[in-house]
Amino acid sequence: MHSIGGMARDSGLGVSALRFYDRAGVLVPAWVDPVSGYRWYAPEQLEEARVLARLRRAGMPLPDIRLVLAGWSGADTELVRTLLQAHLSRLEEGLSDARGEFSALRALLDHRENAMTSVRIATARLSSAAPELAAALDAVRFAASADPELPMLGGVLFDIEGDGLHVVATDRYRMAVARAGVAGHDGSRVQVVVPTPLADAMRALLGGEGPVRLSVDGDRVTLEAGDRQAAGQCLAHDFPDYRRLLPRAAGRRAVVEVAAFREALETGPVRSEGTEAPDLSVLRVEDGGTAAVCTDGDADPNRVAVNRRFLLDALSAGSRDHLILELATPTAPIAIRRPDDETTFSLLMPVRLDD
Repeated sequence: MHSIGGMARDSGLGVSALRFYDRAGVLVPAWVDPVSGYRWYAPEQLEEARVLARLRRAGMPLPDIRLVLAGWSGADTELVRTLLQAHLSRLEEGLSDARGEFSALRALLDHRENAMTSVRIATARLSSAAPELAAALDAVRFAASADPELPMLGGVLFDIEGDGLHVVATDRYRMAVARAGVAGHDGSRVQVVVPTPLADAMRALLGGEGPVRLSVDGDRVTLEAGDRQAAGQCLAHDFPDYRRLLPRAAGRRAVVEVAAFREALETGPVRSEGTEAPDLSVLRVEDGGTAAVCTDGDADPNRVAVNRRFLLDALSAGSRDHLILELATPTAPIAIRRPDDETTFSLLMPVRLDD
């Protein structure tokens, strides 16, 4: 007999996925301990679990998966082949439709690029307090992408408008935004994407207390601190419109004491969706306005799962003894805010649970 943990390891299905497929009647354990409720699987069910894992990765609908497994265990190869071919045909048709839509979108992008005047001819001269700019960069640096396939995210956006400079970083799964006050700018909006190594070099110059000077000349950006400077080319990519990604509703809010909450995350229960998947912490906001790390059996419909390492990074970047945690729905971004500064915050994308 295979334990549920062994079945998960050998089949490629997570423990939570096996529980889900048990409840759905797709892959029911051969025996369940009546006292502990622990699931055990017969040796021949391992092959079925591996088939199920492949069908799941191929995106087959649950009703069809149920029929495939029924045909598989009953040696009804004709039924299985028919279902596999039908799903493959649907995938090919969907891919053909998607190619057509993407072709139309590329044509629209080409038209927009040809019609737009390059924003990289902008210039700006401004100053900012070194500690304020340093704090802003520290608050967002953890969210910058290191994915070579997404070069437009491999830097920090400097969004200058009015008397403020917003710095933004994202890797798709998390986003961090912070603001620093500026002086000397004419108020027009100027955006440049500073490569991460250059942003780090700028941060290294911000150890003093006085003002620093930031200048943008087309695709070149320079930070001067006293007689030292860090300068280089901006990324030749447009950054996503982060303002459209900001949450519209606060959801349920909890003020967390960072040290205690960090300990609860580091020592509390985690969920794992597979050998290569990150550890997840499952959270909920209780009636008293406190945040709790859920146990594995918690069935709260408002619980939210998040990459535990990402959440720990966001707590460190928040740089406060207390932070505000905002949870809306299980599919909405989680916000981490400072109680004394609503302009600096992090957003973390939730992870969908299988059960």
